[in-house]
Amino acid sequence: MNSKSLDELIAIRHDLHAHPELMFEEHRTSAIVVKELARLGFTVTAGIAGTGVIGTLRNGSGSRSIGIRADMDALPIHETTNLPYASKTPGKAHSCGHDGHTTMLLAAARRLAETRNFDGTVHLIFQPAEEEQSGARKMIEEGFLIRFPCDAIFALHNLPGEEVGQVTVRPGPITAAVDVITITIRGLGGHGAVPQKAIDPIVAASGVVLALQSIISRNVDPHDPAVITVGAFNAGSMATVIPEEAKLLLGLRTVTEDVRKLTHKRIREVVTGQAKSFGCEAEIDFGNEHASYPAGFNTAPEAALVREVALEFGQKPEKIDMRGPFMFSEDFAYFQQKVPTCYFGLGNGDSRMLHDPGYNFNDALIPKGAELWNRVVEKFLPRS
Repeated sequence: MNSKSLDELIAIRHDLHAHPELMFEEHRTSAIVVKELARLGFTVTAGIAGTGVIGTLRNGSGSRSIGIRADMDALPIHETTNLPYASKTPGKAHSCGHDGHTTMLLAAARRLAETRNFDGTVHLIFQPAEEEQSGARKMIEEGFLIRFPCDAIFALHNLPGEEVGQVTVRPGPITAAVDVITITIRGLGGHGAVPQKAIDPIVAASGVVLALQSIISRNVDPHDPAVITVGAFNAGSMATVIPEEAKLLLGLRTVTEDVRKLTHKRIREVVTGQAKSFGCEAEIDFGNEHASYPAGFNTAPEAALVREVALEFGQKPEKIDMRGPFMFSEDFAYFQQKVPTCYFGLGNGDSRMLHDPGYNFNDALIPKGAELWNRVVEKFLPRS
């Protein structure tokens, strides 16, 4: 990639960063993607799942096809980087690097259009709403895989803390399922000076928080990754008043369906039992289907292909091979339920963590990502 092209792509990334758009609102981002793909000679289809864009490029006579996916949405976070190109929209920021993912795929589009060193069909998938409500699921429901059949689909996520461009991948489980659970503990409100005449839901909910921690350590096989996080505890408004209820928000992450069912069962039992022991009642809401993502699984041949590319780039096996899956969740898992896939990590260097208001995508990944995607396509759709 020459310096002029890289400068243009960095400018695109900085522009996307400065104008973040939340789930299913990525109209400006989509328009930029459409314009760039059309300029490069791709067949462009817009409006899938509202703001999704597919860029298709065919070469040779091969019948096989590959999909490469990048997510486009931002987060409802107030950015604190103070960069010249920081978010111009208060309360919205690209704090997960999807602006970088989009730009890397646009960079790959330039390389693919220029080299055309493949035989078959490439579908570049620019997906909305990865962070919540699942743009991937909506694309599938709207017939994406019927209109754009793929023999395999690949995706990546930048990884802060890993060396810039370092690939991390594994076959099998790769991302966790997520459930967002709301627990309401109801007691009897009263005056703080006469607690014996009230039933304190805060004390009961505190017992629930501690008891929940025993589920992973005492009910789940240590070989099965799982995490329960109590991310919010809301109750009361005055120091002298015992409220009538307390609410907890839980994030549950599991990798297998058996563990997911087990933890659901134990959460019901533990919460109900703890609340009852304090004289309270408990209501447990496991959320709607749009707030929960399934676990993701990489198919072995596709994971091996990505690993082979990383080895060709001179990376060491001990740094490529993951010990276990990522415990974050990804709606790419919906694609993984339908076709062969590989999802993997790509090092972002010494940056702030994902979803941190001070995070920023590393522009050094743009040419590295383009080179990587180009090589994945060449290996999956080799010319005879």
